[in-house]
Amino acid sequence: MSRRVVRQSKFRHVFGQAAKADQAYEDIRVSKVTWDSSFCAVNPKFLAIIVEAGGGGAFIVLPLAKTGRVDKNYPLVTGHTAPVLDIDWCPHNDNVIASASDDTTIMVWQIPDYTPMRNITEPIITLEGHSKRVGILSWHPTARNVLLSAGGDNMIIIWNVGTGEVLLSLEDMHPDIIHSVCWNSNGSLLATTCKDKTLRIIDPRKGQVVAERFAAHEGMRPMRAVFTRQGHIFTTGFTRMSQRELGLWDPNNFEEPVALQEMDTSNGVLLPFYDPDSSIIYLCGKGDSSIRYFEITDEPPFVHYLNTFSSKEPQRGMGFMPKRGLDVSKCEIARFYKLHERKCEPIIMTVPRKSDLFQDDLYPDTPGPEPALEADEWLAGQDAEPVLISLRDGYVPPKHRELRVTKRNILDARPPTGPRRSQSASDAPLSQQHTLETLLEEIKALREQVQAQEQRITALENMLCELVDGTD
Repeated sequence: MSRRVVRQSKFRHVFGQAAKADQAYEDIRVSKVTWDSSFCAVNPKFLAIIVEAGGGGAFIVLPLAKTGRVDKNYPLVTGHTAPVLDIDWCPHNDNVIASASDDTTIMVWQIPDYTPMRNITEPIITLEGHSKRVGILSWHPTARNVLLSAGGDNMIIIWNVGTGEVLLSLEDMHPDIIHSVCWNSNGSLLATTCKDKTLRIIDPRKGQVVAERFAAHEGMRPMRAVFTRQGHIFTTGFTRMSQRELGLWDPNNFEEPVALQEMDTSNGVLLPFYDPDSSIIYLCGKGDSSIRYFEITDEPPFVHYLNTFSSKEPQRGMGFMPKRGLDVSKCEIARFYKLHERKCEPIIMTVPRKSDLFQDDLYPDTPGPEPALEADEWLAGQDAEPVLISLRDGYVPPKHRELRVTKRNILDARPPTGPRRSQSASDAPLSQQHTLETLLEEIKALREQVQAQEQRITALENMLCELVDGTD
């Protein structure tokens, strides 16, 4: 009698759980635009969601703690003249977010730590270079202020947001619409998928296609690709019979897949979210009501099914929290923000452990908010792995940093290297805190004065109208 051997893995029992109702974000009009992006971006400070807006495109930015019902007059980030298609938080500054739109522009915004009184309408910088709509954004994982955009003009442009300049423009590499773009861990290579059914590995600084594979998935529907920790490429796509399929590929040998698995029959594009620390890939299909997750290892069959989180409501989009924003005391290894039609619901993935101590095996050092390179160093050919931080004491976000845009490169002076110390408000001298309180009081007084003047102007205009009507 043969005994079935169960594969050993610390992630075999990972389970998903929706947050309680009072931890959700209610009354948000999630965008209905037909575009296969996640519509949601999240970091340890803020949650950003693309929303319906009349007369242009907009997205809402909420502090993570602002759960419950969102006021219908809550300020939005508006400025695009057509629907917003993609948003992405800067990995090196939690107050900076980029947005891409159908109006062919990319805008970069500075989000204040306090709740603004009115809509945010002025971006720090507007990047113009695409001739058709821009549907994909991705920040460089290790270089400061480097942003990638891909548009309907089949072009990829890499920008230096610090100066507003185009660093690189990749033309004539894609003959059709680009479906996805992903950096590798140190930002030296790109993996792209295109409507021509070809998976490409590109060296952006050389402007060369290093490797390519035609029909990694034979179906005509969009394909997605992400780099794994081992340097492989994980893809999702469709078979010729419209069944959803996942694949694992070795860029050094694209002839045969490392693994290829059929999944189910559905129209929704599978959005892959990869966690390099645990090597778990989470697949969220648009219109699905489930999240499937797999572990990628060096042992056959290489892509191991773990489990499925299921719920009743279909998802319109999904946000994925960076590792430094998780609650390590509860053995939380991933957190998603699932978009419904009118709300956003956090979903927490947990490894069951009895001990309350810090679990070293679940939380290796993870990429922190400090960049490893400056934009000009990366452009000159340097590569560097992300600067890692420990999550042992829980992550403490750094103090608010402002992004300034100048025509000259503002990144000449690198911050001093050395052990990074988490900063908090209690570290600031009392005089600084006093100055801050004084400024906030002045701002409050000025706001009240402006509101009073606006009421007076309205009253005077009404009197003027009455006088004009009387003379007529």
